[in-house]
Amino acid sequence: MKKKVVLGLSGGVDSAVALIKLKEEGYDVIAVFMRNWDSFVNDDILGNPTLNDPICTQEQDYLDAKKVAEQLNVPLYRIDFIEEYWDYVFKYFLTEYEKGRTPNPDILCNTEIKFKAFLKYAMEMDADYIAMGHYAQKDFIDGRPVLKRAKDESKDQTYFLSQLTEEQLEKALFPIGDLVKGEVRKIAEKENIAVAKKKDSTGICFIGERRFGEFLSNYMLTKKGKMTMLDGTYIKDHDGLFYYTIGQRKGLKIGGMKDYSQEPWFVVGKDVESNTLYVEQGFHHPYLYSNKCIVKDVVFRGNRDLAERTFTAKFRYRQKDHDVELKWLDKTTLEVYYPKKARAVTPGQAAAFYEGEVCVGGGFIDTVYYNDEKRKY
Repeated sequence: MKKKVVLGLSGGVDSAVALIKLKEEGYDVIAVFMRNWDSFVNDDILGNPTLNDPICTQEQDYLDAKKVAEQLNVPLYRIDFIEEYWDYVFKYFLTEYEKGRTPNPDILCNTEIKFKAFLKYAMEMDADYIAMGHYAQKDFIDGRPVLKRAKDESKDQTYFLSQLTEEQLEKALFPIGDLVKGEVRKIAEKENIAVAKKKDSTGICFIGERRFGEFLSNYMLTKKGKMTMLDGTYIKDHDGLFYYTIGQRKGLKIGGMKDYSQEPWFVVGKDVESNTLYVEQGFHHPYLYSNKCIVKDVVFRGNRDLAERTFTAKFRYRQKDHDVELKWLDKTTLEVYYPKKARAVTPGQAAAFYEGEVCVGGGFIDTVYYNDEKRKY
């Protein structure tokens, strides 16, 4: 009996080549297009329709997925996870911004939608596995599934998959994880796939081509406040804390002031209670650096004994690895110490932990410190 795989077919080249690889490997494949956002439906849930909702490319993506499925003679189903996305991803996204944090919805989209709601749907179709066009690899160590970095380091997506449980990983396949992007394109071109030259999608789908701040203002109240230096020196008013993130340079509109040097300004902190945004000059301003953070809601796969092991961490996607020392504070909270310091480690962002090529888990950054002094992040 052929193993049955339900593949998330997004309309892009990566999932299209994942489909080709699965068929070559002899799987019985069913393709599914996931629809996670709809302006009109979300307006109904919100109870407050807006005229400025983002324009998503989902309809074109669906048509592209349909072309690929037809070319490869695979059935394609379309399923909505709109309410699940709203309840488990978007509400969290807004709540975190209200706290002055900088969340990453792609992490929750993977754990709550693609590898939970979608996985449940696939299992109800009697699938053996689900598959995605992610750049990651799965292996087994001592009979347990492990998540490994992709062959293409520049495309590796284990950061976004870091919080999958072993149970979720057990049922997952990553058919293109052992390929580099150029090879993926060549396979698509060789098979004359309709999306072979389609550009990669960027950003967050529900925001589309709109400006990020403009989109958020549809869902959150904008409250202006003071923009000051750390010593309290007033610079100007800010437009609303949620428009800014730690380490941000662009959009501050405070360059060229006559009483200050020409060094660029950066966001170095926030105070939600007083609605204050802190800024300082210089890319390497000391306050942008930290050497410890607390990471909560940690999913950790495999052996939880941390003694005499060497770990690294990524605090942002495509950021270099930082050497770290990990210490359990409770079952889902880690103290993460990084002796060589790191810049702009930001609450709300994900931290992914690695032991060599294996991604052992991840969680969300809660608080940030330098030599036990809590940063105003």
